[in-house]
Formats: sequence, structure tokens, C-alpha cells
Amino acid sequence: MDALQVISSATQIVSSMVMAIGALEQASRDLDDAPMRIRSLEQFVYELESLARRIKQKHAYKLHDSQLDHQIQSLTALVDRLHPNIMKARRIVSRSKVKNFARIIWNSVIGDPLGKILNSMKHDLNWWLESQIVTEQVENVIETTARNIPIRLKVSSDQGYPISSKCAYVRNLLEGGSPRRVILIVGLSGIGKSCLARQVASDLPPNFVDGAVELGFGQYCSRAACLGDKEEYQRRLARKLCKFLVQIGFWKKINDESCRDLEYVSCMLQEALYGKRILILLEDVWEQDIVERFAKLYDNDCRYLVTTRNESVYEITEADKVELGKDDIREISKTILLYHSLLREDELPEVAETLLERCGHHPLTVAVMGKALRKELRPEKWEKAIANLSTYATCAPGPISYVNEKEAKNTVTIFGSLEFSLEAMPTDSKRLFTALAALSWVEPIPETCLEAFWSILGQESLFSLTVCKLIEGSLLRKDDPDSLYQVHDMVSLYLDSKTNDSVRMLLTDSSSEENAFISPWLFIFGKEAVKRVSEQQIELSLSHLQEKQAVITLEAITQALEVSISISEFEASRVGFCKMLGPNIARIILDGSEDLVSVSAIAITNLFTKADYSEYILSLENMGAVDKLAFIMETCEDPLIQTSILTLLANLAEFGTQSTTDEILQRLPMSRLADLLSPVAEEWHDSVFTSLMSLTKAGKSKAVERMFSFEIDKSLIQLLETGSDVAQNNAIVILKMFYELGGPANGSLRPGTLNLLPWQARPSSRKDTKLVLGAMQDLIPIVEKVKELKIRDMILRSPLVQRLSELLKHGQMDKKEVKCESAFLLMKLACSGGEPCIKKFLEFDIVIELVKMMQCTVTELQDSAYTALHNMLFSNGGVLVLNELLQAGLVDRLIHSMESKSLKTREVSVHCVLDIVEVGNKTCVERMFSLQVVEKLVKIERVTGGTGEHVVGLLKGISKCKNLTGPERKVMKQQVVKKVRVALKGHKLEAQILAAVDTFMSGGSKGGSGSGSGSRKRK
Repeated sequence: MDALQVISSATQIVSSMVMAIGALEQASRDLDDAPMRIRSLEQFVYELESLARRIKQKHAYKLHDSQLDHQIQSLTALVDRLHPNIMKARRIVSRSKVKNFARIIWNSVIGDPLGKILNSMKHDLNWWLESQIVTEQVENVIETTARNIPIRLKVSSDQGYPISSKCAYVRNLLEGGSPRRVILIVGLSGIGKSCLARQVASDLPPNFVDGAVELGFGQYCSRAACLGDKEEYQRRLARKLCKFLVQIGFWKKINDESCRDLEYVSCMLQEALYGKRILILLEDVWEQDIVERFAKLYDNDCRYLVTTRNESVYEITEADKVELGKDDIREISKTILLYHSLLREDELPEVAETLLERCGHHPLTVAVMGKALRKELRPEKWEKAIANLSTYATCAPGPISYVNEKEAKNTVTIFGSLEFSLEAMPTDSKRLFTALAALSWVEPIPETCLEAFWSILGQESLFSLTVCKLIEGSLLRKDDPDSLYQVHDMVSLYLDSKTNDSVRMLLTDSSSEENAFISPWLFIFGKEAVKRVSEQQIELSLSHLQEKQAVITLEAITQALEVSISISEFEASRVGFCKMLGPNIARIILDGSEDLVSVSAIAITNLFTKADYSEYILSLENMGAVDKLAFIMETCEDPLIQTSILTLLANLAEFGTQSTTDEILQRLPMSRLADLLSPVAEEWHDSVFTSLMSLTKAGKSKAVERMFSFEIDKSLIQLLETGSDVAQNNAIVILKMFYELGGPANGSLRPGTLNLLPWQARPSSRKDTKLVLGAMQDLIPIVEKVKELKIRDMILRSPLVQRLSELLKHGQMDKKEVKCESAFLLMKLACSGGEPCIKKFLEFDIVIELVKMMQCTVTELQDSAYTALHNMLFSNGGVLVLNELLQAGLVDRLIHSMESKSLKTREVSVHCVLDIVEVGNKTCVERMFSLQVVEKLVKIERVTGGTGEHVVGLLKGISKCKNLTGPERKVMKQQVVKKVRVALKGHKLEAQILAAVDTFMSGGSKGGSGSGSGSRKRK
């Protein structure tokens, strides 16, 4: 029982007590019945007391939550008040009959004392019930009000940048001072264009009822950056516009296919902004057509605030132009210096004015210098800073390309301030910053990548302190919720001049082991030129079979892939690594040590798809890789190595030739599988289950017979009795496969075994219906034999399925038993008859009818419909059911039903959606993400008390999904966690729900196939 389900259980007991007291009150007039009623009441109080004691012990570690602690204390106080009253009532009714007769006469004169006691108890119980629901009612009212309020997009202003006179001028233009839709803010790099625009956007004029949104472009999205490649420029621009459509909520996720067609995305942009009043901040624009593409949109009242340092964009005629110059920033530069130096105005040395002049009052330069001089009061230090700034500006590396001479001069000054800031930092921070020059800063970089860089530069425990120094010096920015890092565009430009130094530090001057470790990270996150160098290093490590370096490289490949931010990024990196590893894999397995073979197996299972296995499997077959792998698995005692090699062998069996499959089944040490299925080896179960599925698909009855000879079935049945929910589910699926393939598996699924299955896996029995539905009951024995070809053909040729579909569609609500029994028979047909029966069902829209039935208002029908659909999804033809749900738009309908006002409709919809996740594929799950399934589950959590049950259920479904690869499951679970964190941010149940999610992630991620979680730590 979860901590917050406790109160629900207590409420049920208390409600029963209220009814019991009512019965006792009636029984007080019949003294013979009163003792029996009091005993029932005592039993209720005992149950309530036991419940309070049990939950207090079980959830002692959660009592820091004030709400839960208060509810348990109030429950205990209620029990304490009930005990004395029950004792008084028992004394009153336990007297002799003579005394009872006298009491009746006396009560008629002075009143009934037992009635007073009962009224007191009833008052206590009702008070407690009302106090528990009042909070929920208030929250529901607020949620209802909030649900009807449209979302207003927001842009946050930058801290430390004061409001200038230009801010009021721009606001005046937006409030009606100009008819033009575009306002251009131009100025030198780092002069505060973006800060000014964000200040305006964060404090909107009232006419922008839909809020404000910011979209950054940067030099990356320019023709120059694409070297004149028109298609590449259009692809980059289309992706930026797709991101904007997601930001404003028009799309739920970025579609890679759509991002290739700029004109299509532009049409979507027109549709998305129809009737909207949004202030759109277009940040760091380098091309005129970007602004024109927005400005020509019609049927909206949007305005566009554009920042640029490109004079060609400034030439747009139909725009109001706001230029930021030295006079504009002079008024705010001193405030910026005070903010970043952490000094009061009276503490500033007189030489501070000289520093501001030397910085040209340039905000970015002033901010960098201010942070470098933080809390510094000595004038001589300020004078030295001025001298050093001049020196560094003179010696700073020249810019690669600039729009004009004025910009070049400004950039040199900024570079000088960055050099000064860097020189003022500890040596560790300087080295890390130089190393970061190898990265491509077009997109944010995950913290794990920076940690990997630091692991070859310094002591692991000093990473946080080292990065903190870079953030304090304005050289690095961190997005806390996602642990992603970014840099200012001028810092990125400055880092370009340090790229060669970075490559020299990370690759040329590093040891061979460090080189092997860092190369995969550079291949994923590095600049294009750096990627080519790192690719050569990886190929060198793998092709020359340098044992230690190869092990380190393969482990780093697995680790680096795990932190991919998106599926598309993961796929691009995976393909690249496959091309490097594939040609060498047979030789690595044949000649490598046990350690090298094991990490190779992990890497292969993370990287290879069916197409990759098909391309390289011939070399593995010809060189005797199966014997080597089976031998290592049999002699090795490390379960990580066992499971990684098992997964590789299972994939070879599934995608290889029949002779390879037969060889693997003969050579595979099945006794190791039984050991890995032990209840105490739970962290390896996921890998073993996946392998069993692959082996069974490939070897069919031969595989089943061999597994039964080693009693694999008994290990699975043991998991049904003692395993976790995920383990039970996987055991059911595999035992079902054994059963369908015939042979000795039939003996494993006895009726006694079926009692072990979770409730979701057992069909709800309708055998109590004897009179009304006798004819249908007579069909059950026949339907159960539908697996026999002769009976199945007879049923499919008969009008039985059509008749059942008619009863399902047109059965009257007052004859709900008929509809329920129809659903039950259809479910039995699906479970026994498999794909042929499912195909027949689709002819009569049975799946559609079951979904409709799930959304009716009759609880029994909803349960029957869900149970039938659940079993169809997990039957042999489940993929056909899944395709029907997707093609008919029923997945969308189910996800929308998760917000139904009906509690039962929400419940069955959530269960069905989680089932679809479990049997679905990547496309299906991504579709559900786009429909905000995570956000809707979080919403349900907030309404139901926040146990984390539904969100964890989604994560479990992804873990159980056999149509996803191990890496895909990991990336999708990471996306779920990220969405949950965003949806819960600031909510009172945030910590509670995230604790449940974190508990699952920490416990459920260990056994992911090919996860690399057990990879040895590199020192």
C-alpha cells in the first residue's frame, strides 16, 4: 500500500463505521441485537488502529511530509476518542435483562445515554471524513479554474541588466507608437541587445494577450555558416521554425521528417499564429529572409522584436530601427559593474570610471571584468586590471570574420576581457575552458560530457568547483533543470581560436588511454574538424587491436551514447560508431581477451540494428565467434559479462542463418540462464528476458525443448510467485510463447499456476451467469479449442464473430451481461485463436467498439471492454490490434479520455494506454509523447495525491517494451523523467512523485540490455 493510499483505506473503514453506528443506533431499541452490533463496531476500530500502526511503521521514512504526518496523527487521535465511547456502550448493553428493562423506563424519563454516546462517535467520524476531503475539494476547485485559463507564454529578463531609457522607447513602439510589425534592435556583440529585448518581453504591454516567446537563431543559421549550401541552410532554418512551433504548443514534438521541408513548416507557422497576439523575440538573426518569413504572415496581431548585429538585416525597410550605442549603455554600465563586482557604489575605487571607459561601457566586457574583480576594494588591483585589459586586448587572437571594422575592434576588446577573466582563474578552470574549445556549441552540451573531459584533466572531486569558476566568470552558462551547458556567442567565437590548443591537450599530448577514452565523446559532441580527428583515433584503437585502448574506447562509446539528448542525435552517432566497429568486430571477438569480448558485446547490443547484424553476421559465422562467446559465458562468473554475451548470442540466433541458430542453441550454456533468472539476480532479468524472447523466436520448438531440459520453465514460474511486477509480466509473456509453441510447455501452465498471475493478466470470469447467458456459456469450451486448426476454421467461417460484434455494438444497456459476455468470448477467441481471429475482428470494427465501450458510463462494461482489449493486445495478433488503434486514431482518443471527469473512464484509459506502451514501438511511443501522455499522467498524479504510480507505470511499460532496443528504452525513459520534472516544477507534490520516479530509475535501470551500467570505471 502506498503512503497516500493509506487515507483512502482509512476513509473506507471510517465510512463503514458510520454505517455500523447507524445500525447500532437502530439496534439500541432491540437490546438483544445491540451486543452483536457493538462487536462489529469494535472490529472496525481494531482494523483502523491496526492500519494506523502498520502504515506508521511502513512509511516511517516519509513522515517528514507534513501532510502525511498530520493525516496519520489525526487518524490515531480518532481511534483514541472512539475507544472510551465503545467501552461505555458495551457496559450499558451488557447488563441483565431486568436492568435493561429498568433502563428503558429510566431512559423514557431522562433520555438515552447509549444514543448520546453513539451521537458523539458519529460526530467524531463525520468530522474526520470531512476534514480529509476538504483539502481535495479546494484543490479541485482551483484546478478547475486554472484549467479554463489560457496559457500565456513568458520570457524571463536577464539578472544584473538594469532598465534603460531605450526600454521605455521600445515599449512605446509596441503599444501603438508605430504601425510597423517589426522592431529591429541592432548593435555590437555583447552590447545588450538581447537583454533589452528580454526586458521588454518580460513586462509586456497588455495588448499581447497570448504572451511572448523567444527563438534564437545565431550565426549557425546563416548562409555563410552553411558555406553557401542552400539545402543545408533551409534544413537548419526549418528545424529552428519547428522548435518554435513546439515552444508555442502548436506541435508537441519536433518531427524529423517535417524539418526537411521549409515550405511546409512555413505553412504550419501561418496556421499556428492565426488569430494570435504574441510578441515574438527573434534573437541574433543573420539573414533577411528569416524576418521577412515572419513579417509576411497574416491574420494575426503578432509583433516581432528582432536582435541582430548583421548590417544587411538592418537594411530591412518595413521596420522600426533601434540602435544601441555607447551613449545608451553609458547610463547602465556602472550599475552592471556594481552588480557583478558585488560592491556598493561608495565602495568602488575612483579608478572604476577609468575601467568603464577602457571597457567602452560595453555590458559584456564590464560584466566579465566585474566578476573578475569581485569584492576587490584595493585600487592597485583595479589599476592592474586596466593595464592587463589593454595588454590582453592587444595580444588577443584576431577574429576570424566580421561584418565591419567597428565590430572587429569591439570583438578584440571583448576577447581581451575574456583573456583577463581567464587569467584570474585557477589553473584547473583555465585548462577545462581551453578543452571546451573542441566542442561544438551550436546546441547545449550535457554535463556528463564536461565531466568526461575533466576526468582526463583533473581530480574528479574538483569538477563542480572548477565549473563553478567558469560560470562565475561569465565564460559558461548552466541550465539547472536539465544540467546542460551553453556559452555566449562571443565566447563561442573566442573558443574557435583555441580549438587547436584543445585538440593538442585532449588528443596529442594525452596518454594513449586518455586518448581512447575521450575520442568517442569528441565524435558525438565535437566540432566537425575535431570529429574527423577523433574518428581516426577510434578506428586506430579498434583496427590495431590495442587491447587496453580498445576496451576503454568501447566502454566510452557506450557511456557517451547514453547521454544523447534526443533520438535523432542518438541515431546519428550510432550509425557513425557502427561503421567504425562493424568491420573489426569478428577479429575483436576471435582474438580479444575476455574483457575485450565482453565490452564488445555490450557495444554491439547498443549499436547494432537488424540491418547491421545482417551486414556483419557472415564474418562472425565464418570465424567461429559462436564457440568463443559460448566458452566465455560458460567459464566466466561475472553476471555482467554473462548477460552481455547472452544478449549478443541471442541476437545472432535471431538475425543469423538457421545453422547459426542451431549451433547457438547447442553451445549456449542454458544452466547459466537458469542462474540468471534467480529472484536474487533481478538486476540482470531484463537482459535475460530479452534474450529468451529472441532465442524462442529463432529456435521455436527446438529452443523450447532445450530450455525445458534445463528447467527454465520452473525458474519462470518461481518468478511468478516471488518476482517484481516487471519480472512477473516478462515471465508470463515467455511462458505464453512456450505454450503457443506446444511441446512440454503445456504442463507448465496448469490452473494452479494461473492463480499466480497478476490481476491484469487474468480474464474476468463470467461463469456465474447461468440463466440469461446459458447459450454463450456453452460456447466457451468450443472457443477454448480454437487453437486447433479445424475448429478455428469452422468458427471463422461461421457467423459467430459477426453475431458477437452485433451484440457488442447493439446490446441494450439494461442487458449489460450480454455485452460483457460478448466481450469475454471475443477475448477468449483472441487469446486462443491468435492472429487469424484478430483479422476477423478487424472486419467488424470490434476494437473500435471496445474502446467506445470503455468510455461508457457503466462500470461493468468498462471493465469487460478493458479486459478484452488488454488480452487482445497481448495475444499472438496483438500487433494488428495495435495498428488498428493507431490508424483509427483510438490512441489519441484514449489519451484524451485520461482527462475525463469519470473516475472509471480515467482508470481504464490509463491502464489501456500503459498496455499500448508495453506492446508498442518507437513510433507509437513517440506519438504518445506528442499527445502529452506524460503531462496528463502527471496531472492525474496531482489530483489523486501524488503516489507516482501512474508515471512509474509508464516507465515500467517502456522497460517491458520488447519492440524498443535497450538504448531506445533508456533515452525514452530519460525523456519521461525530464517531462515529469518540468510538469511538476514548483508543485507541492514534486518531491514526493519524483522520489517514486527516482526509486524506479535507480532500481530498474541496472539490468537494461547493453546498458553499460556495469562498465568498469576508468581511472
